[in-house]
Amino acid sequence: GHMNKAEQPAIKQYELPKSVVNGEQREERVKMSKIRQVIAARLKASQNTAAILTTFNEIDMKNVMDLRTKYKDAFEKKYGIKLGFMSFFIKAAVQALKEIPEINAEISGDEIIYKHYYDIGVAVGTDKGLVVPVIRSADQMSFAEIELTLVALGKKAREGKLQVSEMEGATFTISNGGVY
Repeated sequence: GHMNKAEQPAIKQYELPKSVVNGEQREERVKMSKIRQVIAARLKASQNTAAILTTFNEIDMKNVMDLRTKYKDAFEKKYGIKLGFMSFFIKAAVQALKEIPEINAEISGDEIIYKHYYDIGVAVGTDKGLVVPVIRSADQMSFAEIELTLVALGKKAREGKLQVSEMEGATFTISNGGVY
């Protein structure tokens, strides 16, 4: 229904957003217990010495594919860009991070830092290699804003114009799904 609202103007040019601070505490630091510190140290040691394992889980994307097919023409007409899969992946990741806040956290010294913002890194392939620009405050963005930001960051990446600040500080990173 949101896409059919006529009163919303089309977005022609989109400026890359800065991380939004809306008065809420952006991070929460929680001191770890001694046992938690030992567990963290041993997990890190294991990561440094053991073989890395990657797993793949298959999911049914039919509903997302049907939704894209249904709205692709209207979306492209309204926003001037295609509705891709990555915006769905980003929205899903943000929802999961909200439901399981430990995934959107990091360990620093003897503290766990819970992040109450969602800056999502997205891998982008370029002719010079893979770069990971960050979409700031992805939780506050619409599908169109995410798609427009992806296009803008992808263009900057391919032109070699990404700033270091645009590639650091992700709270979570999504690999480029590519043809998959």
